[in-house]
Amino acid sequence: MNFASDNAWCAHPAVMAALTDANHGAMMGYGADAVTAAAEAALREVLEAPEAVIRFVATGTAANALVCAQLAPGFGRIYCHEDAHIETSECAAPEFFTGGAKLVTLPGAGGKIAPETLTEAIRRGAAGGLNEGRNAMVSITNATEWGTLYSVAEVTALAEIAHAGGLPLHMDGARFANAVAGLGVTAADLTWRAGVDALCFGGTKNGAMGAEAMVFFDPAQAENFDYRRKQSGHVFSKNRYLAAQMLALATDGLWLELGRLANAKAARLAEGILAAGGGLILPVQSNAVFATLPTAAHQRARAAGVRYHLWPDKSAEGLDPVPLRLVTAWDTPDEEIEGFLRLIG
Repeated sequence: MNFASDNAWCAHPAVMAALTDANHGAMMGYGADAVTAAAEAALREVLEAPEAVIRFVATGTAANALVCAQLAPGFGRIYCHEDAHIETSECAAPEFFTGGAKLVTLPGAGGKIAPETLTEAIRRGAAGGLNEGRNAMVSITNATEWGTLYSVAEVTALAEIAHAGGLPLHMDGARFANAVAGLGVTAADLTWRAGVDALCFGGTKNGAMGAEAMVFFDPAQAENFDYRRKQSGHVFSKNRYLAAQMLALATDGLWLELGRLANAKAARLAEGILAAGGGLILPVQSNAVFATLPTAAHQRARAAGVRYHLWPDKSAEGLDPVPLRLVTAWDTPDEEIEGFLRLIG
């Protein structure tokens, strides 16, 4: 039973079939192939953004870091939540790829930045002058590292604040499908219509083998980006294999259906945890469940080999109740969910 991460589970059969279909004959390299063109067009259709510049990489860290580097100079200040993936889990890749930009972390309940917090941070940054560097961009994550969701109105509010300060807004969408599915909105409504300038559209956590899309809604903001991606070592010579995965997800709404499936499994997990005497740290909005279990239930689960992360880290061991994070994927087996719930009940 594995609830450690949606990364733990499988690529969707349609993705594997797309890879097989792409694995025939000769095609031009470095993205100059029909599969890549089709995948870019399919994502533009999903996003209702016909002018968007779309490029593919294999990892979320590369996607986030390269977008940060495109939008922020090395002397810039990047505002993000204190629990943002770019801050906690990317080994300073954004700082490295930008050539030194400073991540300025902001507090916020449930993994979200409040408008007033961002307003004050940008004001202070602008007043700091030469010694503090220049305000450069804002980055938010949707769904957040706490599994919560920024609504369209919340994204719009943050975008307006960022743009008023002359800053672009980046959305880390490693779990973008879960956010769109959870909110019941369109991809366009949650991104460019709300003021998002650049999106990292996640595939790996949502049925891909390993593929992410970087989207710049204004082509002017993507100027020279292809050179940056090449210099970083993230232009695949056989780009068709990245593109094929994203094409499969973008076809017939598969990406959104997989997000819905993962969210529904998390909702069932949360319901069962409450019924078994556990608690929820936050309401479940996506495919992540932040819960507490009595020590005895936690020990039974661990003894049975159930995998999940303590929250926020291993220091939670010994607490009673035990705080933890469980994440479901589109293909987390229902029998594993029910088996876990029987263990803790």
